[in-house]
Amino acid sequence: MNFAHECLSVPSLIKESMKENKKVKSICGCAMLTALNVSVGALYIPISPTLRIGFSSVFAGVSGMVYGPMLTGFAGVIADTLKYMIRPDGPYFPGFAINEFLTGFIYGCFFYKKKITLPRVIIARAVITIFINLILTSLWLNILYQSPLFTMIRLIKNIVMFPVDVAILYFALKGAQRVNLK
Repeated sequence: MNFAHECLSVPSLIKESMKENKKVKSICGCAMLTALNVSVGALYIPISPTLRIGFSSVFAGVSGMVYGPMLTGFAGVIADTLKYMIRPDGPYFPGFAINEFLTGFIYGCFFYKKKITLPRVIIARAVITIFINLILTSLWLNILYQSPLFTMIRLIKNIVMFPVDVAILYFALKGAQRVNLK
């Protein structure tokens, strides 16, 4: 994986993935994966009021692989809103919708029309873990609750869950490739 080439290809990847937004088949398939994301997102293991373990981002990864960064990013915003409507816990905060958009967008950039390899999955998951889970989510929680105490707990949880998340995502993407969702 040539990092410079990957970064330079992102604008053309985004442009190409925008074509998916006009295909009924893509919108329906993405909607089904979003429904799975919402369903699984409602089922999580609560650790504390602000810390939970869930696996709904796997469906964002599969959607990103099949439908690209833009459609998956927009679907993430819809998924976040629906998850909140189904199971509201705390005030609605749009920062978490931004997180969901970025998660889908990042997965799309890493997986759309690319060969799924373990190093690619590890790097994609690391970017999401560091940038979204540790930095942005901690920032949003600090804005909401005015307490920086969440960061250490989130760090431990993300370190423990990283190999589990990578393994589940890798096998889900490989399985989706075999099924050929398109």
